[in-house]
Amino acid sequence: MALDWLDKIGPSKGQYLIEGAAMVYTALTAIAIFALYGQLDHPMEMLLERLVIVVVTLSLIMIYRKYPCKVTAFLRIGFQLALLSYWYPDTYDFNRLLPNLDHLFAAAEQTIFGSQPAYWFQRDFPQLWVSEALNMGYFAYYPLIAAIVCWHFVMRFDLFEKVSFVLASSFFIFYIIFILLPVAGPQFYFPVIGVENVLAGVFPSVGDYFYYHPELLPGAEHGQGFFYSLVEQSQAVGEKPTAAFPSSHVGISTIIMLMGWRSSKKLMLCMLPFYILLCLATVYIQAHYLIDVFAGLVSGYLIYIFTSWLFRKCSQV
Repeated sequence: MALDWLDKIGPSKGQYLIEGAAMVYTALTAIAIFALYGQLDHPMEMLLERLVIVVVTLSLIMIYRKYPCKVTAFLRIGFQLALLSYWYPDTYDFNRLLPNLDHLFAAAEQTIFGSQPAYWFQRDFPQLWVSEALNMGYFAYYPLIAAIVCWHFVMRFDLFEKVSFVLASSFFIFYIIFILLPVAGPQFYFPVIGVENVLAGVFPSVGDYFYYHPELLPGAEHGQGFFYSLVEQSQAVGEKPTAAFPSSHVGISTIIMLMGWRSSKKLMLCMLPFYILLCLATVYIQAHYLIDVFAGLVSGYLIYIFTSWLFRKCSQV
């Protein structure tokens, strides 16, 4: 079975599609950098990083063409998927230029639910076992992505290219939304306006506050377990006041569940408990408003339909 990794495989159009999607996103954001050059903090660094990405992408394509096997195919696609963690905080460099919209989303949340679910959920369930279960679910986001990709690589290589393309393209669509819609989420917004305002249902605009303050202020602690620490550390490293609406955690996880259902119902059922915990956790840890979760569910389904259709269309070209 180990030698299967070295099986020769012929060139496949699908393996270029994920790179095509990445290059389109790279080009669009590069154009945005040129257009906003004087307003961005480090535009030259951002452009150079994109140049490096293009060079590495082309190098991996050349290596694959000379040695077309599963290993080089995995390297090509794996590189693009690994870059998704780079593209996420990159959205902050753009949307920080726009006025923050959290006050509108918090007000909508108050109107719909009569309160702030992201506040009372954490407040009313401070028990360690609740915190740990939900933080475990939130952290499972990364293993779920790795699981669906690796499972298809090993078990359904015929769908590996499609799964990777759908995942990457879905992320890029979410990132474009995040660039244009500057919503930071309760974990950033609530500490800035204060608990008193949250409880009173008063949600002032913070304007360009997050342009100058990307740091995550300390909020209410809800347990100090192992998974709580993992989530806290991961957020301290890569979290920025961006990407709250819709919830890409919920959207991407929904796409993963749909792909799991189509490929292996057993795989989907194994992931289901983590998916449920993840959806709940996005509100519990105050990463998202509850309306972000509902928007994530809907957008995840719609984006899955669109990217699957796009893969079929592009594969026929």
